[in-house]
Amino acid sequence: MHHQQKLGTLRILVKKEQETGMNHEQQIAAVKRYTVEKLGEDSTGHGMDHINRVVKMAKKIAIGEGVDPFVPVAAAYLHDTIDEKLVANVDEAKEELWTYLEQHDFDDADIITIMDVIANISFAHTLDDQPIHLTKIGEIVRDADWLDAIGAIGIIRAIYYGGAHHEKIYDPLVKPRENMTHEEYRNLEDETIINHFHEKILKLADMMQTATAKQIARHRQQVLENFLDEFYSEWDNEC
Repeated sequence: MHHQQKLGTLRILVKKEQETGMNHEQQIAAVKRYTVEKLGEDSTGHGMDHINRVVKMAKKIAIGEGVDPFVPVAAAYLHDTIDEKLVANVDEAKEELWTYLEQHDFDDADIITIMDVIANISFAHTLDDQPIHLTKIGEIVRDADWLDAIGAIGIIRAIYYGGAHHEKIYDPLVKPRENMTHEEYRNLEDETIINHFHEKILKLADMMQTATAKQIARHRQQVLENFLDEFYSEWDNEC
């Protein structure tokens, strides 16, 4: 009888362990490893320095918004791993990531949320005919990502990305594109580095959704505007 009780207790413990699986700290460590594997060698401004800043900011914004930071942080780590400008096959990248999250004990609901967030936070999706309405977690992660595209870091990243794609720095005869479609935005042949500021970066501050991001964006927006004023002045030898 005593032996049967011990076996019963053992079965309960094993079942409980299986149900519990990895804890949140272990899961976050796992998604970080996944991102390092996918983007650790990135040379377009989407490497781990960018990812780590977005993660830190997403956690800060989530706490400020009263949201559990677990899913926002996981999504922040993964937000560029299925980006159409960084991966050859988006569908395959999504399938691989979904499987990885399942293997590391993420709940189905959390996987769905993470995949929805990272599939829809790109600026390009705001240019679609019917822009997608983000959840609160989506707003948190997108704001965190966009904050890294403005200010001093944003300036460096824009130049870094443009250089990686052999864009011109500036051409006064090439005007910034307006009312772009998603596809036109992705066509880098029609873009210069400076025009990218007007086509995207300068617009981001007004598109922030969370209170924390809006506050931070005000200063970073001023940094952008000061930089462009100085750039145009030096380009024309007016200073």
